[in-house]
Parts: sequence; C-alpha cells; structure tokens
Amino acid sequence: MPYDPDYPVVCMDESCKQMIGEVREPIPCAPGRPARVDDEYVRNGVAEIFMEVEPLAGRRHVAVTEHRTRKDWALQIKQMLDERYPSAIKVRLVMDNLNTHGIASLYETFEPKEARRLAERMIYAIATTERVTVKGD
Repeated sequence: MPYDPDYPVVCMDESCKQMIGEVREPIPCAPGRPARVDDEYVRNGVAEIFMEVEPLAGRRHVAVTEHRTRKDWALQIKQMLDERYPSAIKVRLVMDNLNTHGIASLYETFEPKEARRLAERMIYAIATTERVTVKGD
C-alpha cells in the first residue's frame, strides 16, 4: 500500500507501565567487579502510555496519561485527528479490540455533533490474532 497523506494509516495501542525507584543507590562497577544493583524497589505508581505509529511515513507520537478510560481514548483520537492529521480526509486507524476502542467512546465524551465529526474522519480496523475487521469506510 503506497503512502497517501489524505488517508494515512495509523496504528494505535496503549500500555500500562509501572514506575519504580531504587531503595538503595546502585554500587558502580570497579576494576574486576561488576556494578551491583539491589533487586528491592519502591513502587512509584503507574502511567498509561498511548502510542501512535504511522509506519508508511515513519512517524510516531507518544502521550502519557494517568488513566486508560473511554474518555482518555476519545481525547487521544480528537488530538490525533485535529492536531496531527488536520488535513487528512480520513485516518485509517488500526488498533486492538480493547473495550474502550469504539465510536461509542466518542459519544460518551463529546457532544453528538463533535463525536460524529470525529467518527466520520476515521476508517478503523480492529486487529485480532485471527483477522482484521474494517469499519467506518
């Protein structure tokens, strides 16, 4: 598939990452002795990471949030469409089948007119291990 700036292909996923800190300072290496790091750690909360990758253009965008809710996903979609792809006719969005990924999330977050505007700018494909389902075309 050739690159088309009017219909970019964007892959989106998110992940929860634990933030940890050291309890004791690591001991640096010395001649004949490797560095030593204690396996005990302190938990410093979690962060949600949203990642967009546009492989045909070699672009990526990362956003870090405190939560991973339907509203967070909808806000990421709005930012993607309005800020990173404002001139695209439609964005071909490829993502997994997480319960937050759907047009209903847009309607739960925005007024109906805005949700519809955003939904009409996407062709979204749900990728699973068995198949890809395309919607919004």
